[in-house]
Amino acid sequence: MKDHLLAIRNGDKLTLREEILLIIRLSLPAILAQLSSVIMQYIDASMVGHLGPNESAAIGLVTSTTWLIGGLMTAASMGFTVSVAHKIGARDEAGARAIVKWGLLCVLGFGIALMAVCVSISQFLPTWMGGAVEIRRDASAYFLVYALTIPVHEMLYISQGMIQSSGNIKVPSILSVIMCGLDVLFNALLIPILGVVGAALGTSISIVITTVIMMYILLVKSPMLHLLGRKEKEKSSFYSFVGKDIPHALKIAIPVAVDNIIMGFAYVAFTRIVSQFGTEAVAANSFSITAESLCYMPGFGIGVAATTIVGQCIGARRRDEAKRLGWMCVILGMAVMGFSGFLMWVFAPQMIGILSPDPTIRVLGTEILRIEAFAELFYGAAITAAGVFRGAGETLLSSILNLASVWMVRIPLAIFLGSRYGLKGAWIAMCTELCVRGLLFLIRMFLWNKRKKISN
Repeated sequence: MKDHLLAIRNGDKLTLREEILLIIRLSLPAILAQLSSVIMQYIDASMVGHLGPNESAAIGLVTSTTWLIGGLMTAASMGFTVSVAHKIGARDEAGARAIVKWGLLCVLGFGIALMAVCVSISQFLPTWMGGAVEIRRDASAYFLVYALTIPVHEMLYISQGMIQSSGNIKVPSILSVIMCGLDVLFNALLIPILGVVGAALGTSISIVITTVIMMYILLVKSPMLHLLGRKEKEKSSFYSFVGKDIPHALKIAIPVAVDNIIMGFAYVAFTRIVSQFGTEAVAANSFSITAESLCYMPGFGIGVAATTIVGQCIGARRRDEAKRLGWMCVILGMAVMGFSGFLMWVFAPQMIGILSPDPTIRVLGTEILRIEAFAELFYGAAITAAGVFRGAGETLLSSILNLASVWMVRIPLAIFLGSRYGLKGAWIAMCTELCVRGLLFLIRMFLWNKRKKISN
């Protein structure tokens, strides 16, 4: 089979059929990995949901905070993973390996520092989030277990991203599926015994095992990026890395970090708004987010493929090819998520029914999922376009668009509509904001496509 990424690096022109095959070949494993992750969340939520609404609400209360932390970890790794894609696209594999070596050490230090902060606040977080007294203890324990494994999460994110940047999306995707299977196994063993803490421990153990394997693939088995067992010893100066590669990585990572911090606080604020509606509303909100992710995770999978493809095109100075393939990824993402939104509207009762036996939660969840279904088409545009711009190394404007739509549309509208219509009003605000965000990213794609140059 022809290596289409190698053809791009060599300057060869791809036919339309080859471009479509490249996108599909890179998207399918990533979509599979994202879907398996959602299925894992489904099973976890279902197991905890059958313990009772308080246990479900305890996890739901701190979920938005774990998203905030996950966003910081993603940003820390993204600058280095996109830089690796650019180096490989420019056929500078030695430079890519230098980024692997020093980038791993940098993000490990960041992960340890972040862990220390999160462990120190774990006892107080549920109170800050406005959680009911009866769920605070479980919420605090769940978050503490998560916090202790933050450095492992960080190493998983960067090793997975670097392998994907080399064009190998299949192996990380397979490992993601394996991780989901391990998570289900450990949760089935631990949740009946330890409850909410068992859910956190089961997930953490599966992540540790997967991270060890992922690091082995990166450092030993990756044809382009492996550091151990090389015949020729490569010298890479840390001072050269700091002078050349760190500024490029920070240019990508800092806007993403700021974006993720402020977006993360927006998710926390949204959860804080929802927490006023009662424990059942918090549980319904948490379950519905899990259910909705089944629809939008394919979009994230296509976004991963877009980042790899566009990143290598930019590294190879194939700017026109980057634009063309970027648009094809966006169109595919919109088509897939538009169809998944239709399915979500039709099967909303069944999707929530799997997660909770509580009739009130089922009714609330079905109503808000059907509201959200109308946003999936435009959310697909935002997700995949963001992947395109990550690959191009242009993250600043994407961050500005995200922040503007969330803080100027979602949060004010959620406060206004939530005070009148409760949880349904808050989700109408979310649906409206996702449509606005998708339109903003489509406009940016049109403007980007007209530019003569892309920042390299």
